[in-house]
Amino acid sequence: MVGGSIAAIGAGLAVLGAGLGIGQLGGKAMEGIARQPEAASKIQTAMIIAAALIEGVALFGVVVALLGNG
Repeated sequence: MVGGSIAAIGAGLAVLGAGLGIGQLGGKAMEGIARQPEAASKIQTAMIIAAALIEGVALFGVVVALLGNG
């Protein structure tokens, strides 16, 4: 049963990292839009692409954590 606990910790860390990363990304994007409202569409597009990449890495981390302890 120890393998399941380690997998849960690994998956939790992956999700925690993704949450922190997307939180930072959103905050900095809002700061950028507040400073340069005319660049909002470019900032928003870059933010969405970066958020998707972060989510992909988090999903990969969860899958590796769950499959690596089997």
